[in-house]
Amino acid sequence: MAGRKRSGSDDETITATRALDPEDQAVADRSAAGSTVVRPAAGASKAKPAGKGKPAGKPAGAPADKAPRRFAGSRRSGDKFPVPGAYSAGSDGTVLAFPEPPGKRRRRAAWITVGSALSVTALFFALLFFSPMLALKTVVVEGTMLLPREQAEAALEPLKGQTLPTISDADVEGLLKDRPEIEKVEVAAQPPSTLVVTVTERIPVAVLQDGDTHVLIDEEGRRLAVAADRAAVALPLIAGGSEAIHASVFPSITAVLAALPPEVLGRLENASAQTLDSVELKLKSGQTVFWGSADANEAKARVLEALLKMEPSDPPVQVYDVSTPDRPVTR
Repeated sequence: MAGRKRSGSDDETITATRALDPEDQAVADRSAAGSTVVRPAAGASKAKPAGKGKPAGKPAGAPADKAPRRFAGSRRSGDKFPVPGAYSAGSDGTVLAFPEPPGKRRRRAAWITVGSALSVTALFFALLFFSPMLALKTVVVEGTMLLPREQAEAALEPLKGQTLPTISDADVEGLLKDRPEIEKVEVAAQPPSTLVVTVTERIPVAVLQDGDTHVLIDEEGRRLAVAADRAAVALPLIAGGSEAIHASVFPSITAVLAALPPEVLGRLENASAQTLDSVELKLKSGQTVFWGSADANEAKARVLEALLKMEPSDPPVQVYDVSTPDRPVTR
C-alpha cells in the first residue's frame, strides 16, 4: 500500500492506496483513455503474449470500439427481463431456451388434432361422392296407382351411372315433372347402388266424359289418367267434355267432390250444377243430394254421411237437402 497526501485544508489527510501490479496499471490507463475495459474472470490465467515483441492489448491512447462489447449472460440496466419461451444466453455463452407454457402446448395439440380430423373427413367425403362403388344401377318406384311403374322407372334411366350422394330430390322431380299423376316424390338411397323413389299421386275426384273417353280428373280439373273401364271407377261422372272444365261452375263441383269421404264418393253417379249455388249430386241408387253452394263443404259432407247411414224409410227418401247443414231436410 502506498500513501498519498491530500491538501485542501489546514490538516493534511493521508490516503492509503493499493499498489497496482503492472498489468492492472495498464488496464487503468486504457480505461482513463476512453477504451473499453475487459477484465479477466476471477481465477482465469493471464493471456500470454501473441508473439515476441507484440503487446497483448491495445496501446494506451488507442481509439475505443464503436459499440461497447457485451459478454454472454450480461445485461444492461435498460434491458427487460426475459419472457417465457424466449431465448437467453448463459454465463458460459450457451444459448438457452425457456420452456414453452403448458397451455400453449395444449392449444397447439388441439389445433393439430382438429386439422387432422377435418382433413380425414374431407378425404372420406371426396371418396364417397366420387367412388364408382356407389354408382346407381337399380331404380325402384313405389306408391304408384295411376302412373304405370314401368313408365316412371324408364323416365329415371338417365340417373343411372351417377353416384348416389350426388342425386337429389330435385333431379328426380325434374325427370318426372311432365307426369300429371304425380304430386310429389321422396328419394332414398340404398347403398351401394339402389335408389328408392316414393311417389305421392294426385287424387282423382271425378270422371270427365270426353266423347267416348273417360278421363280421371282432380279437384283442379287436371287430367290424370284415362279410365279404361268406366264401370270399374267408383267416381261421379261430369258430362260436357273439355267445355265443362272451363265452365264457371266447374271449380264449385270439384270442391264439393273433394270434400266427400271415399265411402260417399263411391256411391255417386254424377255431379252437376246450373249455377254456383246449385250444386247437385246423383247417387247410384237414384236418390238426389241438393248441396247448394260450395260453402261449409266439410260440415255438409259429415251430415250427408250420417243421413246415408240411417235405416231406409217408408216411403224411401228421394232427396237429401244439406244446403243448410245444421237443418238438413229429407223428402
